[in-house]
Amino acid sequence: MTAVDVTREGAVATVTLNRPDKLNALDRSTRWELIGALREVAVDHDVRAVVLTGAGRAFCVGQDLAAVEELEHADETVAGSYNPIAQTIADMPKPVVAAVNGAAVGAGLGLALACDLRLAAESASFSCAFGKVGLVPDTGVSWHLVRELGYARAFAVATLGRTFTADEAKAYGLINRVLPPEQLAASARELAGMLADGPSLAFALTKSQFRAAGELPLEALLALEARHQGEAAAHPDHVEGRTAFAEKRAPRWA
Repeated sequence: MTAVDVTREGAVATVTLNRPDKLNALDRSTRWELIGALREVAVDHDVRAVVLTGAGRAFCVGQDLAAVEELEHADETVAGSYNPIAQTIADMPKPVVAAVNGAAVGAGLGLALACDLRLAAESASFSCAFGKVGLVPDTGVSWHLVRELGYARAFAVATLGRTFTADEAKAYGLINRVLPPEQLAASARELAGMLADGPSLAFALTKSQFRAAGELPLEALLALEARHQGEAAAHPDHVEGRTAFAEKRAPRWA
């Protein structure tokens, strides 16, 4: 049995962490399977949106602490496998939907935050638990929490290590929607399907712009918007969207 499963339904790929007996904890082999799966769907032209979820009762509880040897050179472990996971999701030119089915802890929280849209089951929970084992946030957790919560609240979440509920995560703005557990998987696929049915180039360029928005000065971001708008306007999707609007029908994207 593989530690990461990939299934496809139409233009939607679902990537599932599949170590339910370990609460989908990440050891070296699982991380490399996940990197491979994410890179595979990223370049698959038949895939236009991705769902990331976990098997069993957890989404992902982060680093497998039983793999103590991986923390002897933690800088290499993070740089060599955790960072590529977060970067692959961020750079993927298609939307990624997190379906947080259970606990998202440590790097598992990072995986959820790396996704573009995030759904959570009512039973899901979240914790930035690095400090409980004398470690610091990684997998992009610092980047996302500070930008989405502000410094003071992000620092409290990181250092106090309190577990918070799906409803609290939604109130913080970290989760888009909270659902009954039995509706989560279908709702995530439906949402990903809606994205997959949209104008893929426009969505890819929008994702690129929004990821850059926190880093670029206004002048550079305006230039990026102009460049991307030129690309989008030259694509057949724009002509189709314009025509469909004039004809009062749903567009048929390329």
